[in-house]
This record gives sequence, structure tokens and C-alpha cells, in this order.
Amino acid sequence: MSEISGKLLVWYDKYHRTLPWRIPPGDSKSGILPDPYHVWLSEIMLQQTTVTAVKPYYEKFLKLWPNITALAETSNESVMQAWAGLGYYSRARNLKKCAEYVVSELQGRFPDNETELIKLPGVGPYTAAAIASIAFQQPVAVVDGNIERVFARLFTINTPLPQAKVPIKEKVAKHLPAARPGDFAQGLMDLGSSICTPKKPNCLPCPLQDICKASKLGSQESYPVKTPKKVKPKRRGAAFVIEDMDGAIYLQKRPETGLLGGMSEVPTTDWNSNQDGETDIQSAPFSGDWQKRGEIRHVFTHFELSLIVYHIKVDIRPTLNGWWSAQNEIEGEALPNLMKKVILKATDRKRK
Repeated sequence: MSEISGKLLVWYDKYHRTLPWRIPPGDSKSGILPDPYHVWLSEIMLQQTTVTAVKPYYEKFLKLWPNITALAETSNESVMQAWAGLGYYSRARNLKKCAEYVVSELQGRFPDNETELIKLPGVGPYTAAAIASIAFQQPVAVVDGNIERVFARLFTINTPLPQAKVPIKEKVAKHLPAARPGDFAQGLMDLGSSICTPKKPNCLPCPLQDICKASKLGSQESYPVKTPKKVKPKRRGAAFVIEDMDGAIYLQKRPETGLLGGMSEVPTTDWNSNQDGETDIQSAPFSGDWQKRGEIRHVFTHFELSLIVYHIKVDIRPTLNGWWSAQNEIEGEALPNLMKKVILKATDRKRK
């Protein structure tokens, strides 16, 4: 065991975060392993999302589907409804596909190694390594954003990201302990989250301060070196909120593939990451007393979107191909945050 892994594990035993998908360090030292379903579910949810945001979704999913068989047997619509608001909706679609595959092809058992895990739907290199390490105690290097930051500072790695991922992973693998590799990975994640933070790292209580090159140089915030971000393109469009006299909102379903695939929406113009949609009232799904309610902005991974929001109150429901969601049902719909913003802007309803 290297000096880095030894000091980190001592620190982790005392200061680890208590998270609903984890088992305590004492259990892992005793040979008790976490449920692979719990590890997989949490790791998929945590992709590009914070721990704080994930906790209630994770707990909701476990309550609805306590095991992978239950998740595999539920409907796609139920999964999308439960996922609504967590973002990056392709993860939810792949979550369902993966559950179905594991149940139908692998008798409900996750593979116990990185090579086979990476073949599962929605499981990339990082997630495969994390599941193998945490759920099965396989000695594989796990590298997320927190771990990249810790090791870039420990060794003052000057190569900018994403090119630095290779030398960073090599350093992590070199210091990976044969015993407790899962705790080592989670300890590094906790260190990056609580101490070795992107700005103003709190180096004094860090168990690795005396061997951190960046700390000795006082250059912690210079690492990791990052390539300047490209300016995101800005797109425009319009959204049309149709409300009946009882407060029900007209909704329709987006195509299964593509951006926000399979989610619910109000009618919008034909915008996407590559093109603007129409923004004027002539693009409404039917003629009527449409009222302009303002504009909302939403940031996607690759572009920013501005939507002009129009609203109409109708005495008689028009003949359309979607469905009407009552006021007491709207919160249960598979609405992405973008559509929630639109409806709130149009109707002045308060978010629950």
C-alpha cells in the first residue's frame, strides 16, 4: 500500500460521507459488499449531477423499484416520470434498457468485472470501473472529476484536460491498494468534494497535504489545467401553453429518440441544438387569443435555449393528438425542467 492510499483510507474511515447507496467502511473491511443494483443506480444518476440532487431521486427509485427485476418490469413511461427533473434523459432510457438486459440475459446478476460491465447499455468506462471497484472490490482505477482534481494537484500535472485523463489514471492505478479499492475510490471522491474543492481548497486538514506538490507551491487552484471552454451557441424558439377553464394543461410526447426523448412537453416550434425555431404567434398550433407571457432561458450541455412563452385559456378543448393533465396531476407528468419553466411562466403557478 502506498503512502497516498494508506493516509487516505485512514482519513476515509473517520470522515467518510454517509450516503444512502454506500455501506460503512467497517463493513467493507469485513468483506461485506454493497448491493450492485444500488451502486449501479447511484452511479448512473450521479453522471453530470450533484449528490444533493440525486439523493431524493435515488430514494424514490428504490421505493418504487427495490430491485433490478422490478425496474425491468415497469413501464418506460413510469421511469421517465420518476426521472423528470434530474436531466440528461438518455440516462433514464438506458437505465431501463440495462435493467431489462441484466434480467433477461444475465439472470438478474450484474457482471463482476470492468470488461463485461462496460458492455451494458448506458455504462461507460468510468461507470464500469466504479461498479467493479465499489460493488465487487476489483482493483481498477476509478477517475471522476473529483479524483482528477486531487491527483492533478498531488503531482502538478500540467497537461490540460481532457488530455490529462490518461496520465492521471496512470497515477491513480499506481497508488491503487489491492485491498479496499472501492473505499479508496470513494475516499478520493469525498476528499475532492469536501476538502480539495475547485476553489479555495481547505488544505490544512487534508491527509495528503504534506505530499501534495501543488500545496507546497501554493498553486492548488491552478490545477487541473483546463482547455478554455467553447462558447455555447444560442438558439431560440417558442412554446405554447394551452389551459382549459379547469386549469388542465395540454401535453404531448416528444419522439423517443433525440433531445429530451420520450418526455412530455407543451407544443413548441422546431428548435434544436443546430437551428432556431419560429418565435412568432403565427406558429401556434391553432388560432386564438394567445397572450405573450415573456421568455425563459434554459442551458443544455451543448447550447443555450431561449423560448418565447405564449398562453391561451380555452372554453372548449381543441382536437389535438396529446392529452390533458389536470392541476393535481401535472406534477406527476414526465416533464423536463425546461417544460416546467415554460408552464410556470405561462400560468404563474408556484413550483411545488
